[in-house]
Amino acid sequence: MASWGLGHATRDLPLISRLLDHGHDVTIISSARALALLKQELGRRCTFLEWPDIPVSLAKSTPLFYAKFTLTLPLACRAIVAENLALQRLLRGRCFDRIISDSRFGIRSPRVASYQLTHGLRFIAPGRNPLIEIAMEYVYRRCYGRVNRFIVPDFADEGLSGDLSHNPRFVRPEHLEYVGILSGVRRQPSPQDIDCYISISGPEPQRTVLEEIILRQVYDVPGRVVVSLGKPDEEPRVWTRGNVTIYSYVNRCQQAELMNRAQLVVSRSGYTTMMELAELGRQALLIPTPGQTEQEYLAKLHLRRGTFYSVPQRRLDLPRDIEIARRYPGYAPPHTTEESIVRFMQIVTA
Repeated sequence: MASWGLGHATRDLPLISRLLDHGHDVTIISSARALALLKQELGRRCTFLEWPDIPVSLAKSTPLFYAKFTLTLPLACRAIVAENLALQRLLRGRCFDRIISDSRFGIRSPRVASYQLTHGLRFIAPGRNPLIEIAMEYVYRRCYGRVNRFIVPDFADEGLSGDLSHNPRFVRPEHLEYVGILSGVRRQPSPQDIDCYISISGPEPQRTVLEEIILRQVYDVPGRVVVSLGKPDEEPRVWTRGNVTIYSYVNRCQQAELMNRAQLVVSRSGYTTMMELAELGRQALLIPTPGQTEQEYLAKLHLRRGTFYSVPQRRLDLPRDIEIARRYPGYAPPHTTEESIVRFMQIVTA
């Protein structure tokens, strides 16, 4: 499992839990905060291995992105080769029936039935340069290697992810399985007594930039508002001023409760968050992290479709944009996470 943010870990938790509930032994390979979260949630039910992750390129501008990407590409290739060699060493000493990898390119083997869980079959280039996207889609396919199936946490028709996982050029249709959304947040029988829940997240310095913008504007938003600042390294604090309650940090259970109680959610447009919004049937105002092309693409996609309203961080006017976001209905999924888990289990245990 990749540690490209906690989203990969949270969407995998219900799948891992179901495998364990069905009596399967599970070994988890991960790192950093994703590994810490999985250990906290699963405890002694699994075996955990900490392996280094693949370097990721993020940048504020298109030229800077391509410069950083060019510099980190050799490191990424080296990391993929290294983790595949480490896996082969692991397989010489241990026997596994299945390998299920969430966005770790090197975790697959021709000797064991291997599956890739991913919504990113296509690379979204800054500026949507078609030649670069085709070239990178080919590189992605080569990096994924030979696997039995690609399991996509989305729907085959009118899905959440758009071009990210639909109509790939280098993956045969018979190797694709669309199972539906995978959300670690489920519906709860809660009163919707919060008018707006604002979740601030993302890598620094953009998390802090968004925090400063939100805290300047949030007191002009009418109704009951709850804000999570996304600061897990600080001592947890809660304070209230007028109609606004601010948490320095909320854990997964608190986040799920607040999202269930909220009539509208303000958040980044990461794919895991999009699946959570779909699972709960919530309206949302999306603010993509600057420089994260996937988030920027998803925000524009759903703005164009008329499902979620979005606005660039630099142009955020919270009272105005929240009012506009209430006119967008959100995304109604064909089915919820429970059916997606059933479909996943049918694929990997066949």
